[in-house]
Formats: sequence, structure tokens, C-alpha cells
Amino acid sequence: MSVSLQVIYPVGAESTFDHEYYATTHMALVQEHMGPHIAQTLVTKGKAGGPKVPPAFHAIATMVFADADAMKAAMALAGPVMADIPNFTNIEPQILIGDVVA
Repeated sequence: MSVSLQVIYPVGAESTFDHEYYATTHMALVQEHMGPHIAQTLVTKGKAGGPKVPPAFHAIATMVFADADAMKAAMALAGPVMADIPNFTNIEPQILIGDVVA
């Protein structure tokens, strides 16, 4: 069964997030180190939380893996990716790991 890993960057009173750095440099690191094990990647930049509601999240990155073993292999290589987080945000990201059901 496919497994997804979502990295969620919530908006906070003092949070900062460099979308350009994230899209170009950080996601290139993800591809370089973890990419061979990732089946699909999607990054969503927060624009709104509904009509006339600001976004609750700066961004959400979704990575889909063929199975739990592929995710485990990718995570074993994620050190440089994790070390890069302070270069684009002061947020401690939230993580959601789950089975892809639809």
C-alpha cells in the first residue's frame, strides 16, 4: 500500500517562511537525497483558509512512497534535508504519515 508523508508548516504570530528558497533550493535537496525513493511529490503554498480567511499554513509538502519500506529508505537519507530547514523558516514543521486511501 502507498504511504504518504506530509510536512506541514503552520502560520504563527512570529513565523517566517521563504517560499522561493523552499521551492528552488530545499526541494532540490529533497530530490537529490530522497528522490529515488519517492513516487510523487506535491507542494502546496498556502493562499487562504476559506473565503476572506487567511491561510493557516505557509506550505504543505506531500511525498508519496510505494510502500513503508520506500519511505523508511528515504528517511534514512534525509539528514541534509532536515538540516536545511532553518535556512527557510523558523517553524518546527508538523508531520503526518498515513496510508494513501484514495
